[in-house]
Amino acid sequence: MSSETSVDDVVEKPQNGLAGLKHWRHDLMAGLLVSLTSLPFSLGIAIASGSPPIAGLMSAIIAGLIFPFLGGAYVTISGPAAGLAPALFAAMLALGHGNREIGYPLLLAVICVVGAIQVVLSLLGAARLSAVFPVAVVEGMLASIGLLIIAKELPHFLGQEFRAHDFFSILAEAPSQFARVDPHILGMGGVCLAMMFGLSHPRIRSRLPVPAPVLVVAVGVVLGLLFGIDDSHRISIPDNILKHGIVLPNFPGLFADRSLAWVIVTAVLTLVLIDGTESLATIKAIDRIDPFKRRSSPDRTLLAMGISNMMSSLAGGLTIIPGGVKSKLCIVSGGRTLWANFYNACFLLLYLFAGKALINLIPYSALAAILIYTGYKMCEPAVWRHVAHIGREQLFLFATTVVVTLATDLLVGIGVGMAVKLLLGVVTTVRHDLARKAVAPAAGIQHGIAMACRFFANPVGTRERLGDCYVIRFNGPLVCFNIPHLNRELRRIPADVSDVVLYVGERVAMIDHTTCDNLMYFIEQHRRSGRGRAELIGIEHMHKTSSAATSRRLAAVPIDSGTTISGPHPCI
Repeated sequence: MSSETSVDDVVEKPQNGLAGLKHWRHDLMAGLLVSLTSLPFSLGIAIASGSPPIAGLMSAIIAGLIFPFLGGAYVTISGPAAGLAPALFAAMLALGHGNREIGYPLLLAVICVVGAIQVVLSLLGAARLSAVFPVAVVEGMLASIGLLIIAKELPHFLGQEFRAHDFFSILAEAPSQFARVDPHILGMGGVCLAMMFGLSHPRIRSRLPVPAPVLVVAVGVVLGLLFGIDDSHRISIPDNILKHGIVLPNFPGLFADRSLAWVIVTAVLTLVLIDGTESLATIKAIDRIDPFKRRSSPDRTLLAMGISNMMSSLAGGLTIIPGGVKSKLCIVSGGRTLWANFYNACFLLLYLFAGKALINLIPYSALAAILIYTGYKMCEPAVWRHVAHIGREQLFLFATTVVVTLATDLLVGIGVGMAVKLLLGVVTTVRHDLARKAVAPAAGIQHGIAMACRFFANPVGTRERLGDCYVIRFNGPLVCFNIPHLNRELRRIPADVSDVVLYVGERVAMIDHTTCDNLMYFIEQHRRSGRGRAELIGIEHMHKTSSAATSRRLAAVPIDSGTTISGPHPCI
């Protein structure tokens, strides 16, 4: 069965565990192709994090050996993530007071603590709370990470040691570094970067026998040999990996220096937040393109991540999350279960011990080119246009998150993005209610405070079963902050009902983009399940703020509270 298989043509959905081993032919080939991309990515991410190259491979190997046995998702490929590289690098410098050799073992201890917290959070069912993050803030976080990756990789791309470490300082220093760069290294990096853009074009990519990063690395190795670049500009993996390549966490040092207390707290919060948010957003995105339309378990995935992070740190590895690029490649390559992740780890082990000499020929600039391209894809103009198409308020929220993150750090950027989202939502609804004369001008401030409180309350007024139909009536704003309530209500829908009606009442002042997207996804999933129909009624009375299907909705004219549900539905 090809990767384009429709759910309607599938009799049996592949499962993880021992039952999934019967799909070994599909998963083995997918694991092989993924490993060819995972190798340069893992090495490059480790370097971008300021860690030894071996750390990236250890992370990917441990993830592949652990995730298939813990489950949670189906075709995701887990390992070190480019998105966490800037946060890991910053934490390492802060923990080591600017010294990476001191900071790296301390960072490993922090990663272990992060893993333990993730395990506890998964057992408490906290993964579902990730839904409160607005889509625009998450996308803004990823775009800012993409820009940070580009900036952080400039030193490796140019083969120069930069004094600056933050985004704007790196950009300011870049012109002077370009002036004294080795033309061979710059030329090699330029060729590799041009190849990444050229080979990644859909028409060319579909005809490649192997993933584009593999060809880029191969060309980089050849150019490095032709130019005779110094070993200091190449990967270096120790001969005795177990004795000289693995660094252990420094737990005593982490708690011995009291001046590090705030740094530790900040690092842990940042990694837990970004690791969880990006991971759960990734598995949700992969679920949507899974040809078998299976649903991942957020809490189970968080548990697998926590255990993997703890094991990875103990072996000198980095943080582990499901990766979007590798997971998509797994699907395209025909992968069906998490065993593809396991085979990916087995191939990486083979490369590490049998092809170490070849790995040590890979130039840093070739890996930097791959990561710069990855960073560009996270923040390219198409991303900005997509956000702008959804709505101007989404673009404002997105841009605010990007600018604040680049000027400060990821944790502050997300916090400010969330605060701006809340303030923007309250101001918009109050102004809209004043315009509709639904509230007196003198009560504007009081109404705003009340509306802010309602943003966190359960938006469901009533729920009832009418035969084989289940009706949920909303009587409050549907925004990202109360999505956990909404999702809990949707999960409680009896499994034996066929049709679901979601009715938007007159007291629903707003449906934001995040919630609208969530509801549309639920309706589509219910339809695909074959149980019956799901309809969202009443939303047609609301005002769309853009032409996008999932744009924000605002209450237009008041609907008579006595109006009954109407429409072509059997249970009405």
